[in-house]
Amino acid sequence: MGKHFDIGYFKKPIKVRGKVAKERTVLNKIKAWELGKDYYDGNRLNGYGGFKYDGRWLKMLPKIIKKYKLTKNSKVLDLGCKKGFLLKDLNILLPGIKTVGIENHAYALKKSVKCQSKLIQSEYYKIPYKNKHFDFVIAFNSLYMYNLGDVIKSLKEIERVSKKSYIVLASGENDKERNKFYKWTLIGTSILLQKEWKKLFKDIGFKGDYYFSSAKSLGV
Repeated sequence: MGKHFDIGYFKKPIKVRGKVAKERTVLNKIKAWELGKDYYDGNRLNGYGGFKYDGRWLKMLPKIIKKYKLTKNSKVLDLGCKKGFLLKDLNILLPGIKTVGIENHAYALKKSVKCQSKLIQSEYYKIPYKNKHFDFVIAFNSLYMYNLGDVIKSLKEIERVSKKSYIVLASGENDKERNKFYKWTLIGTSILLQKEWKKLFKDIGFKGDYYFSSAKSLGV
């Protein structure tokens, strides 16, 4: 099992999250699960409320580049790349780096930004690359939409194709905090306690680094 690594993404919780957590209903979750325009670029109750590029990864990727010793010669996979924002910023910081994005939402790929990355539509538990092909794989808040069985298959795939990896999963320190996350999330399905995720990592032999996003870190 790897180590906990905080890149600072959740340092400033967005206040609107607490508001929508109280207002969202099952009807909003049904609409979100269409995984299309309403989820990405529609009303905030149904999703992101406008998923637009803002260059935020330019501030956080240097920590990842340093920790995992990435260079222009590295091969990197963003598993759950959505519209490719992280990949765009990574290509800006390391021109010439070989990058691939995999996303299972067709709408997100159709609306992706222009970047020097190969983008593929596929389930996260079916990565079409050979063993240890990537120097680094990141899966940032993408896996927990799956049921637990498919999360496990995805983690095993990450372990198979990567030399180093970093994942962010939905969690909570206790049941109360986990229930708050369930109330807020629209497509979150597998939300385990932190100690449960660690037991799972050990049981399946997952060695990547990780961060647990929670109601507390999200400000809900």
